[in-house]
Amino acid sequence: MSRSGFAPRLYGLDTLRALAIVLVFANHYELFVSTGVFGFWGQVGWTGVDLFFALSGYLIGNQIFSALRSSQGFSLPHFYARRFLRTLPNFYFVLALYYLWPAFQGDYALLPLWKFLTFTQNINLTPGTAFSHAWSLCVEEQFYVLLPAVALVIAACRKSLLWAWIAVAASFAAGMLVRAYIWDEYVQVPRGGMGYYKYIYYASWCRFDELVAGVALALLKNYHPATWRRITSCGNRTLAAGLAGAAVMLTLFFHHHYDYWVTVLGYPALAASFSLLLLAAMSPGSALYQWRVPGAASLALWSYAIYLLHKQLCILLSPILQRQGYAPDSLPAVAVMILASIGAGWLLYQLVETPFMRLRARYVASNHA
Repeated sequence: MSRSGFAPRLYGLDTLRALAIVLVFANHYELFVSTGVFGFWGQVGWTGVDLFFALSGYLIGNQIFSALRSSQGFSLPHFYARRFLRTLPNFYFVLALYYLWPAFQGDYALLPLWKFLTFTQNINLTPGTAFSHAWSLCVEEQFYVLLPAVALVIAACRKSLLWAWIAVAASFAAGMLVRAYIWDEYVQVPRGGMGYYKYIYYASWCRFDELVAGVALALLKNYHPATWRRITSCGNRTLAAGLAGAAVMLTLFFHHHYDYWVTVLGYPALAASFSLLLLAAMSPGSALYQWRVPGAASLALWSYAIYLLHKQLCILLSPILQRQGYAPDSLPAVAVMILASIGAGWLLYQLVETPFMRLRARYVASNHA
């Protein structure tokens, strides 16, 4: 979820990444600590993961497509090495906390270790297990493995650009068809239940929409530069459209999350709204591009580490604070858990993520070298 070091810093993308982790925190607090604290935003905060997906799809797609167009070409081993050095050290460190420190696991059951190590934990995942929020990392890692291979195959075709757009359109169509079939087969109830999460919400084949939307932006930027310049010259209009679309979709998901048509069409529509926000974040005339939100850059930098730790940390801190007389819905308790989550994320970033990023920079050449 990090930006590549070769590109100028885009503060709009930092703002969106910071917003994504704030939304996820609010949702997990709502589900696992105390209901009602963050109100509407706690209910719809799960969409922060979808925003992360859109960001990742664009950033990874941009790396691949710009390398394919360069004179050096695209190196698949370098891509995988750099991706895994970025994502795996933090993940395996936190995974070790769950398996080697029983107190950190708490009262939640752990799935077999091989499911985490192979990034297949999200397949038929039952809600309520320990480290369940790693499902989104499974979706991303599967995507990181698949996307470059698909891109290289398409690039070998004579009409590579045409086939690339056909692949994007087919991905959206397949996602909608699969969700429609699974909803009919396994859900069929207005309020969803376990089947909705197990077979739709956590499933990679039902959640690739947002990642593919980000890839479509990268495709547009790298292979349609005139269209890209024209669109990014209307930054505030794009921002307004993205905010309006996101507001509509968040409202629909708030009231009708598990309904058939919202399940089938809602995820790509949400992806389209977030893609417009990404476009605005990269449009020089946009307020989102120009605004430098205090603290957003740091929060964005630590967001991956915060994501891995915050949920279980809050679950463990809540009863401790309650014994001290601070209910989980009280302002002091919420403040302590927010600060603790940020602090733990910063510590993980400094002690684990940063050293491996330095190793990556030293020993694994970028595809943009």
